[in-house]
Amino acid sequence: MSSARVSEVGLLRLVSLGLVDPVGSVREVVEHLGAAQAQDLPGALVSLALRTAARSRDKVVAAFDAGEVVRSWPMRGTLHVVPAADLGWMLPLGTPRPRAQAARRRVELGLTDADLDRARELALATVPATREALFAAWEEAGLAPAKGRGYHLLGELASTGVLCFGPFSPDTTRGVDRGQQIVDVERWIPAPRRLGRDEALGEWARRYFRSHGPASRADFARWTGIPAADVDTGIALARPELATMDVDGVEHLLDPAVPDRLAASRRRALGVHLLPGFDEFVLGYAERGHVMAPEEFDRIVPGGNGVFRATVVQRGRVTGTWAVPRGRLEVTPFRPLDERTEAAVTRAHARLPR
Repeated sequence: MSSARVSEVGLLRLVSLGLVDPVGSVREVVEHLGAAQAQDLPGALVSLALRTAARSRDKVVAAFDAGEVVRSWPMRGTLHVVPAADLGWMLPLGTPRPRAQAARRRVELGLTDADLDRARELALATVPATREALFAAWEEAGLAPAKGRGYHLLGELASTGVLCFGPFSPDTTRGVDRGQQIVDVERWIPAPRRLGRDEALGEWARRYFRSHGPASRADFARWTGIPAADVDTGIALARPELATMDVDGVEHLLDPAVPDRLAASRRRALGVHLLPGFDEFVLGYAERGHVMAPEEFDRIVPGGNGVFRATVVQRGRVTGTWAVPRGRLEVTPFRPLDERTEAAVTRAHARLPR
């Protein structure tokens, strides 16, 4: 690991993603990123906490409880954490394609439009509630949420802006074991931002490239899953505020301040970083070859099963995976570790948000 070549693209991304210097509060982190992967909720809490000065998962939970951030399916049919006020303008941009695919799946599940209407009515009468409680209400009403039906109904109601995941249940244990409640979007987010379609596309592109750059057009298209014309509109509107960089003959866009920020914090960027499995450093791009060799990708997602392992990053590249089975740190490096690097990994683990 210590002999891994330096990835300038990876180092710049560590800086822009807020993994070298804190971005600010939890709300500011999520606004900066635009959206953050959140399929794995405990991992998402750590990913966001890593980017704050407090480095506290409890403060991330508190931001959910305060209504500053929410979790939903704003794009690609995948759970993300987004600023609560921005959910309303994100959904119309990022959900049409996943909803079209879901409509075909709904037929296979034997669900009708009447079932959707009934599920919506029951949900609004039940929330705030955990997913288990909502599914129980649907079960009692005869909607049979087992075998993927309940998850499908929840996803459709979230994609259409009816429901989202908001605060954590107040009557359970603290921390990541607390159940996240599903809430009525209209009530939970009383003052959403209103943006026109082109304005929203420009805002999304601006946030993505400023927080993820250097990144390419293909990266932004993959991240959002929106149509090509929308990708081009967003980039055209954001371009005046961005810098460009040629990476292997492909134009990449980024925040103009990031190179100078890297120069000021290069030593920290070169060091060891331990990231949760679904962190944006890996998930936020179509092209991951800048930060790992193609043959190493299968070691992060064995067999392409969609479950991303937690990663070790050093010198701007992914250089191994890590886990904590039975409370003990275990590292699986892509190359042997020297003693100095082993010590750096141990220190990085000790600094992880608690």
